[in-house]
Amino acid sequence: MKKITALAAALAISAGFASPTALAQQKFVTIGTGGVTGVYYAAGGAICRLMNKDRAKTGIRCSVESTGGSVYNINTIKAGELDFGVAQSDVQYNAVKGANQFKDGAVSDLRAVFSVHPEPLVVLARKEAGVKSLAGFKGKRFNVSNPGSGTRATMETLLEASGMKLSDFSLASELKADEHGPALCDNKIDGFAYVVGNPSANIQDPTTTCGAKLVNITGPAVDKLVKMYPYYATATIPGGMYAGNPDATTTYGVVATFVSSSKVSAETVYLMVKAVFENFDDFKKLHPAFAHLDPKDMIKNGLSAPLHDGAVKYYKEKGWM
Repeated sequence: MKKITALAAALAISAGFASPTALAQQKFVTIGTGGVTGVYYAAGGAICRLMNKDRAKTGIRCSVESTGGSVYNINTIKAGELDFGVAQSDVQYNAVKGANQFKDGAVSDLRAVFSVHPEPLVVLARKEAGVKSLAGFKGKRFNVSNPGSGTRATMETLLEASGMKLSDFSLASELKADEHGPALCDNKIDGFAYVVGNPSANIQDPTTTCGAKLVNITGPAVDKLVKMYPYYATATIPGGMYAGNPDATTTYGVVATFVSSSKVSAETVYLMVKAVFENFDDFKKLHPAFAHLDPKDMIKNGLSAPLHDGAVKYYKEKGWM
């Protein structure tokens, strides 16, 4: 027993002396995203892929975590359990202002890195439901998304502006994004909302599988929200993007943003931003929602939190600021 203990101790000591440089150089960063079928997960994966190309040189290994979405990501960054996260522009705004989901206190350490793709509010209905507007879901089964998601935050704001309540639905389900498509096609719900970059597999699947229909989200409540809040804008989903939906759909939405914390080192953020923009053509090819991105818009659109020092350093080097 003593021999085994002594051997284990010797191995532990030798391991400690053998690899201090490797241990010092290796740094792990994690990006919080959303459901695995959503664009947040794709965006996080794209960023990590580009960053990991240079991990032998930078010593930084990037990984992606599927999470509950925007609010969860910001709260987890605040807690120091995530280094980066994707969040809707409205949720970022609320975190900075200490409003709505963050009414218990603003997230003063939150820092913006860049914005990514536009994210319209997509509302989908079962073909048999015959719904043409948000009000048409009154008395029906509607998925308002899981607590902690950006979609849920957006829906709560829209319902209030529309004079509607969760109790107006016969069922206000709280399914996650990966669950709402199958539930719609299985006739467990009549509709769902999802704030997402398009095209999205999460919308494509139910339109293809069970003929789900896109619903226009327009009217005085939407006009009021777009006028009142700087992070909202009207949006159009082109006709024919999704099977069985030949006409353009009018709605409104936000922008997906990439955020971090002032506690994350400027060097780490600088290297991540550099990995994206030095490989920008590759980044845009990683998802159709990224195809029309412009770096000069990405450093300002939808950003309410102060830019991270590491991001500012790179943007100034490029002459964008």
